[in-house]
Amino acid sequence: MTTTDPRPYPFSETRHLDIEPLFAALRAEQPLIRVRLPFGEPAWLATRYDDVRTVLGDPRFSRAAGDGRDQPRLRPFVPPPGNILSLDPPDHSRLRRLVTKAFTVRRVERLRPHVQGIADRLVDAMLAHGSPADLVDEFALPLPITVICELLGVPYEDRGDFRVWSDAFLATTKYTPAEVGEYTKRMNRYLAGLVAQRRETPTDDLIGGLVVARDQDDRLSEDELISLMMTLLVAGHETTATQIPNFVYVLLTHPEQLAQLRADPGLVPRAVEELMRFVPFGTGAGIPRYATEDVELGGVVVKAGEPVLASMSSANRDETVFPDAERFDLSREPAGHVGFGHGVHHCLGAPLARMELQVALDTLLRRLPGLRFAGGVGDVVWKVGMSTPGPAHLPVAWDVA
Repeated sequence: MTTTDPRPYPFSETRHLDIEPLFAALRAEQPLIRVRLPFGEPAWLATRYDDVRTVLGDPRFSRAAGDGRDQPRLRPFVPPPGNILSLDPPDHSRLRRLVTKAFTVRRVERLRPHVQGIADRLVDAMLAHGSPADLVDEFALPLPITVICELLGVPYEDRGDFRVWSDAFLATTKYTPAEVGEYTKRMNRYLAGLVAQRRETPTDDLIGGLVVARDQDDRLSEDELISLMMTLLVAGHETTATQIPNFVYVLLTHPEQLAQLRADPGLVPRAVEELMRFVPFGTGAGIPRYATEDVELGGVVVKAGEPVLASMSSANRDETVFPDAERFDLSREPAGHVGFGHGVHHCLGAPLARMELQVALDTLLRRLPGLRFAGGVGDVVWKVGMSTPGPAHLPVAWDVA
């Protein structure tokens, strides 16, 4: 591992929710390594916790500096510029301020009873048709989709369309570049239609507020408006919809920890934090940051203009920060993980995602006694060609009273 030639990345084909086994050796011996993703220029990869936090939080590492560059990436096409995810302050701060108030901890907590009602109705339907059921289609997807549709003001009956568009937005190999381009155009047209509706008939939902910010306050451009709506719609449901079955899968494959959680439901918030640390989310290492000056990192000097990728999955398994890090442990102190990122791009919707995940786990374990795999772990169907690993279908069964 001493060669300076970039290594192909991802390093290997990991299965399901397994983490790349090479990360542990890299953290110990070569925490910053040159890699080459399937597309784009070579990059540095940071694997240690402290280095990852530096890349994510230090303003000397810029996302916007990648504009116009052949950015390292898993997909053949380069993300378009101007998206909030690829901006630096002050532009990033300007756009983030427009939506932050919708996702504060206080406002999210006021939504908890409503989200609980949605979860209960979904479980009622599962109980009505009886065991077994597909946890993904019948619970994990509709819960966050319903919530984000209500917040944004997107018609829930259109979920089938934007579910496909969201998949294309996050796909690596599931769709061709032409298909991704077509689905992106369709999503843009759809969102532009919602904007036109708000201009005709103003609303008090989040999209309505963004239209006012665009038309009356001139706080964002039309392209920024559509791009921000797209990001909120995709990120607002996809991550949680993936993590719910991921979390259930981990719990069902760790029966001792599951028994502990069933015996003490008060551990659910702690379980969500430990699962956010333990479950690797994403097959790559996110959006590259470009050094704006020479920076010493991980024992080497990253030259100005070089891209750096930060592996949050590896950081969350750093043994110097999380003792016995490869163990899923509900007794672990629930603090410090970077599962929601770090720095100015820390996940905007983290309070909402936390609350939804807490509600989901509590409801499933409380209302579906004896929750288990239906037919066995081998019957779980996994996503293919997506940057967010997880079950596409998770058949579950439960005890019938």
